[in-house]
Amino acid sequence: MPIAALVRTPRRLMIGGLAALLSLGLAASTLAPSTGEASSHREAPFTASEPQIDNTDVYAFTSPDNPSTVTLISNWIPFEEPAGGPTFYPFAERTRYDIKISNDGDAAAEIIYRWVFRDHYKAPNTQFLYNNGPVTSLRDENLLFFQTYDLKRIQGRNRRTLVNDAIAAPSDVGQASMPSYEDLRNEAIETFATGRTYAGQADDPFFAELRVFDLLYGGDFSEVGDDTFRGFNVNTLALQVPKTDLARGGNVSANNSVIGVWSTTSRRSAKVIDRETGSVSFEGRFAQVSRLGQPLVNEVVVPRNLRDFFNASKPVNDEQFLPAVNEPILPKVVEAVYGIEEPDSDPNRAGIQRDDLIEVFLTGIRGLNQPQNVEASEMLRLNLSTPPCEQGSCAEFSPLGVIGGDNAGYPNGRRLADDVLDISLQVFEGELIGNENDLADGVNANELGFSSTFPYVALPHRGSDPAPHDDTQQP
Repeated sequence: MPIAALVRTPRRLMIGGLAALLSLGLAASTLAPSTGEASSHREAPFTASEPQIDNTDVYAFTSPDNPSTVTLISNWIPFEEPAGGPTFYPFAERTRYDIKISNDGDAAAEIIYRWVFRDHYKAPNTQFLYNNGPVTSLRDENLLFFQTYDLKRIQGRNRRTLVNDAIAAPSDVGQASMPSYEDLRNEAIETFATGRTYAGQADDPFFAELRVFDLLYGGDFSEVGDDTFRGFNVNTLALQVPKTDLARGGNVSANNSVIGVWSTTSRRSAKVIDRETGSVSFEGRFAQVSRLGQPLVNEVVVPRNLRDFFNASKPVNDEQFLPAVNEPILPKVVEAVYGIEEPDSDPNRAGIQRDDLIEVFLTGIRGLNQPQNVEASEMLRLNLSTPPCEQGSCAEFSPLGVIGGDNAGYPNGRRLADDVLDISLQVFEGELIGNENDLADGVNANELGFSSTFPYVALPHRGSDPAPHDDTQQP
């Protein structure tokens, strides 16, 4: 299959991005993780069976409308069908939903933001409905099920409750039940001393073509251009705080500006089902059951038999995955199916070498988002000193991020509009080590536009929509 027949992205973006990286002295550096699969949707056997603990994507970016702050977003529960009632999609109780920050390059979390949820029912013995009338506020009596949460900030032994008993936005049942979901979302934005947070449902911002699983887009790249995530929702936790809250010592400077971000889910290790009442409880110590930093890592880089292991592991131990990063499986499959030769960053050494991928996955990119004295570890790294560049707000914006000449984009953090799958395809096939290519999946943007204000994610698809996955029905 000649490369000319593949779906392509504009060459002008690629040239501009490569020039930008070369000007930083990054000719041998790459910048995107693995490719092709749902970012972290149903990526491991255990999380696929427990969607409430499955974190799907992590985003970290300088807030475009408030550049002194950073917005961190982590999503959970993949492939939420909008009309999937009557239970719909609550967060799990007695579960720790964490966003973790390393601000000194040591592969350990110096700061943790933790959300913990509780369920509340009205008339649980008589009602099967989510609501029994229109819901116009989070405290509406017609809302028969709702969740509250606490948000804590943990830094060493210092634990502070930032938000107490806040109400999360419910799932969007539909137009009749929730005439204005936007009003409910706005009400669910909680402010605290130094920031704000949102917990609730949103459109899944990840966009990609998942027919990659059908022998890499049909074996002839004929199966491209359809956003597999169109019409599905996720549960979102969003946080906006000053950059000084995240930087080491509260000081953002040229030598102290890179943070690493990842999210985890932890719950007690034993799940107990009462055989008489059917009630479920969890006992034992807390165990980490899901982990996510950069997109696509656990799908393509990590071998299938280690995916649950990766979800339970910590970044400080990530050098154990070095062989999988240095000689990844995907380029071998691409070569077998399409005849595109597997890239090699140093053909003079024995075996395949991918120094470019090692830098991206485990250290950050030199001159851009690699911290001083970095400990090799997988996480989403953001340089706090890079000014924001959002779609429509600056001439340099590119959905291809750094390889498109836009250093405010992925993998320097990750914005909602960054086309991480196209970036990953091109870099994984050696874009920055001499193998220029325009590989793409034909899906270039999310089906819904993002908001210009916090929490930035698009409103969820409504349960009343008769065809949420039909592109002819989308606004």
